[in-house]
Amino acid sequence: MAAVKTQAPERAQGGGIAGALKGSLQQLLAFASLIVIAAFFSFASPYFFSYGNFTAILFSTVVIGTLAIGTTFVIIAGGIDLSIGTGMALCAVMSGVFLVKLGLPLWLGVPAAVLFGGLIGLVNGINVALLKIPPFIATLAMMLVAEGLALVLSDSTPIYFTEAPGYTEISTGNLIPGVNFPNAVLVLLVVALIAGVLLRKSVLGRYTYSIGSNEEATALSGIDVRRWKIAIYAFAGLFIGLAGVLISARLGSAQPATGMGYELQAIAAVVIGGTSLSGGKGSIVGTLIGALIISVLNNGLQIMSIPQEWQNVILGCVILVAVYTDRIRKKEL
Repeated sequence: MAAVKTQAPERAQGGGIAGALKGSLQQLLAFASLIVIAAFFSFASPYFFSYGNFTAILFSTVVIGTLAIGTTFVIIAGGIDLSIGTGMALCAVMSGVFLVKLGLPLWLGVPAAVLFGGLIGLVNGINVALLKIPPFIATLAMMLVAEGLALVLSDSTPIYFTEAPGYTEISTGNLIPGVNFPNAVLVLLVVALIAGVLLRKSVLGRYTYSIGSNEEATALSGIDVRRWKIAIYAFAGLFIGLAGVLISARLGSAQPATGMGYELQAIAAVVIGGTSLSGGKGSIVGTLIGALIISVLNNGLQIMSIPQEWQNVILGCVILVAVYTDRIRKKEL
């Protein structure tokens, strides 16, 4: 039994050295694509390659990147989460409820909003692992529930943080004196580092890979798959809560209808970064590259005054190419 426990994560990552090389190649291809796209927009517009625009791209990556990091764990484990967008909006509203309506201090209200995201993930995990509801259906239902609760709790109106001094500094402030570098970007880098270490070095990460690679073999090795699935969804939910805090701090208000569409971009970032939709393979570095690709595309197309409709068409084509590449890679393994 012990041998199976040790080998499961190795199989999950593609069979040792060969799998690691394929994963590194996928990340390299994604990074090369990012460079090519950035180079194209640099030649197409003189405004693209500037420090101000570079900072704007990083700032716009924060929310998608944060959501995508949590989603990476879920997808590697063989699941999916469609509730992250509206869940983020609900957590933003809860942040307003905690800080403005209940008058909690920042040191208490902000962690409470993040933990509320963990609660959303916990409910998703219970529905998927214990009730055996397919992840697509379970999280689709949660998406609708979160959307409705965000509107109910906010009375369908924005909650402004004028009575919570210092809250907006979480996103828009600058910890580095004299440098226009938003705090939100630093938060993203820190949580990405923590998530990357947990995914590669912790028990949670090893079981995430193992469950996504072969759930049945993982269960036969003596691992409580249901418990770990719940833990994975709950952990991913913390990133939903954090994204809700970051986006509401950036806007200076909790907008109950801001979440729709973010789940698609976050999932797209994960897939573009090389995480397999069938589970068992993926990395936080790849996810960040995928999130940057989406942000660079959106930014560059806006600078070139491409209509929003065509921006969606181009992004959709990029997602199709990424998924097709994933299917080809699976056939080669």
